[in-house]
Amino acid sequence: MKRFIVLFSICMLFAVLAACSGSSKTSEPSNTNANGSESGEYVPSKPLDWTIAFGPGGGNDVMARSLIAIIEQYELYPHPITPNNREGGSGATGWGYLKNQAGSDSDISTTSGSFITTPLVSDAGFTYKDFTHVALMATDDLFLLVRGDSEFDTLEEFLDHARENRLTFGGMGVANTDRMVIAKLAEEAGIPQYEYSPYDEQGLVLADLLSGTTDAIVSNPGDVPGQIAAGELKALAFSGKMRLPGEYAEIPTFIELGYDVNISMPRGVILPPDVPEEVREYWIETMKKVAETPEWKDYIHKNYLTEYILYGDDFTAYLDETVQTFEEILRELGVIED
Repeated sequence: MKRFIVLFSICMLFAVLAACSGSSKTSEPSNTNANGSESGEYVPSKPLDWTIAFGPGGGNDVMARSLIAIIEQYELYPHPITPNNREGGSGATGWGYLKNQAGSDSDISTTSGSFITTPLVSDAGFTYKDFTHVALMATDDLFLLVRGDSEFDTLEEFLDHARENRLTFGGMGVANTDRMVIAKLAEEAGIPQYEYSPYDEQGLVLADLLSGTTDAIVSNPGDVPGQIAAGELKALAFSGKMRLPGEYAEIPTFIELGYDVNISMPRGVILPPDVPEEVREYWIETMKKVAETPEWKDYIHKNYLTEYILYGDDFTAYLDETVQTFEEILRELGVIED
C-alpha cells in the first residue's frame, strides 16, 4: 500500500510540474506582430491604393501601371493593387490626396518633374519634404531637336548660329524641365537672346517646329521616335548624364560636348507622410526586386528613360539638390518671385 501511495505522489508531482510548464509557455509574449508576421517583420495587411497624379496615357501613368504589373507578376505585394488617376493642378490634386493619407501603409504614388515644380510655382499645399521617399527609379531626359532638313548637323554648328541670331525654342509648359534645359543651355553656351514658346500639347510643339514657326525644340525621346526614324527631326544633343543605348547611341550628351546641362525629370516612388520606417524599408526592398526584373529593363528601354536608381535617404538627397537647382533657375527666369 505504501508503495502505491509513493508512486501516486510521484505521478501527481510530474503532473503539477507539466501543468506549470504549460502555463508558463502560454504566458510568453508572441513574436507575431499586428500584421500576422513573426519576429516583427512587416507584412502589408490591406489592398494598395496607387495614386497617379495625372491622366491616363502620360509618362507618370505608364510608369505607375508598369510598376504595378511587375509587382503583381512577381507577387511582391500580398493584396490587390488599384491604380487611381487623381489628375488636376499639374499633380497638385493627386499628391495633395496622398499627403492627406498621413501614416497610411496602404497608399503610394509615383513622381515626375511636376512633383518639384508645382509646389515651387504655386501654393500646392505640399512640398517634396512632406512625403516619405522610397526610391528614384529613373530619369526622363530631353533631346534638343531641329528639323530633319536643317543645315545643322552638330550642336556646335547650331549654337554658333544661335549666338548670332535670336532663335525661338519650343517646349512643354512655362515652368517645366523643357524650359529649364533651354535656359541652362543658353547660359552655358553664351546665347545672348532667345525666345521660349510654351505649349500645352506635344503635338503642337512638333507641328510648329516642322512648319518653321520655331527653330528648335526640346522633347522626351519617347515622344518622337517615329519622326526621327522618318527623318523629319534631327536630335543634336541629349540632356542625360549618359547617352541612351540602342538606336540613339550616336547622339551625344550636352555634358560630353562641354555644356553642363542636366535637368532631369525624376521618376520615383513615394509614400504618404509619417509612415513607419518598417513600411518604407518594405517598399525599398520591393523596388530593389522590381529593378532586377527583365520587365523593368524592358520598360526603361521602350520608354527611352535613363535608369538612375537611388533608395531612401539617397533619394532624399537627390531631391534636395534637384529642388535647389530648379528653384534657382526658375527665379532667374522670373517664374518665381520673392
